[in-house]
Amino acid sequence: MTEPVAATRAFWQGLGIPGLFDVHVHFLPENIQRRVWEQFDQAGPKIGREWPVRYRQSVEDRVALLGDLGVRRFSALPYAHKPGVAPYLNDWARDFAAEVPENLRSATFFPEPGAAAYVGALVDEGVEVFKVHVQVGAFHLDDPLLDGVWERLEASGTPIVVHAGSGPVPNDFTGPEPLARVLARWPRLAVVVAHLGAPEYHEFLSLAERFERVHLDTTMVFTDFFGEMSTFPPSLLPRLVDLRDKVLLGSDFPTIPYPYLHQLESLARLDVGEEWLRAVCWDNGVRLFGMNGRGTPR
Repeated sequence: MTEPVAATRAFWQGLGIPGLFDVHVHFLPENIQRRVWEQFDQAGPKIGREWPVRYRQSVEDRVALLGDLGVRRFSALPYAHKPGVAPYLNDWARDFAAEVPENLRSATFFPEPGAAAYVGALVDEGVEVFKVHVQVGAFHLDDPLLDGVWERLEASGTPIVVHAGSGPVPNDFTGPEPLARVLARWPRLAVVVAHLGAPEYHEFLSLAERFERVHLDTTMVFTDFFGEMSTFPPSLLPRLVDLRDKVLLGSDFPTIPYPYLHQLESLARLDVGEEWLRAVCWDNGVRLFGMNGRGTPR
C-alpha cells in the first residue's frame, strides 16, 4: 500500500497552514479496535455495506503516519456501546494521550448511574473532547440519566463529538430530534455533529445556524465512497460555506476505505475557495480546542 504522503503535505502547505487539525480520528484499546474492525469486515447490521478498512497498522505506526501526513492534532474518540464500558475506555484514552502529545485527550460516556460524576471528574482532569455514538450505543441523547452530564459539559464548554445522524444505518435513536431537545435545554453546549449529520444534512445545518456553539465535522462527506450512501445536496452548499467558522476537518482515520488524502481532495473539489479550506482544515480546530503546546510541527 503506497501512501500519498507528499501529496497530502503539499495540500496543506499550498494553503499556507501549519498542518491539519483532524477532530474525528479513532484510537481504541486493541481488543475493542479488533472487534470494531470485525464488524466492518462482516458488513454487519450497523455498517450496511462492504467497508474495507485501509489502515490496520499498529497504534505506533498509525500515530507515525499521521505525523508524516502533517496531522498536527487529532482525537482518539472512544465511544461506549453499553453500560460499564466507558471507564475502561477513558482510562485507556488517558494513557494514550499521555504518550502522544498531538492527541486531544478524549473520553466517552453512556446513560448510566454515575455518568455525571465520572464526566465531571474527567473534565476536572483536563479531557478536551468527548464522543458519543447513538447508533452504536442505542440510546437517546435526552435520556434523563444524561441530564447531569449535559449540565456539566455546558458549564465547562468541553466539546462533544456526536454521531447522531442516521447514516450509515438508521435506528430508533438516530436523527436530529433528540439533539434538538437537548440543545433546547442546554443551548450553549459545544457540540460537533459528526459526518455533517448525514443524511439529515438540512436539519443539522439548521441546528448549527441556530445554536452558537454547534459545529459540524466533514468526516467522509463528499468522498466518492460516502457519496454512494448519502450525497450532500448541492443546494445546501451555500449554507455550508456561510457556516465556514463552524465546520471542522474530520476523517474517521483509520477506519476508512481510501487514502487519507481523498478526504482533502473531496473538500477541495467543492471549489469554495482557499479561505474556507484554511478555516476547516486548521483555523477552526485551533479556535475550538487550542494547541496547548501540543502538536509541534516536525
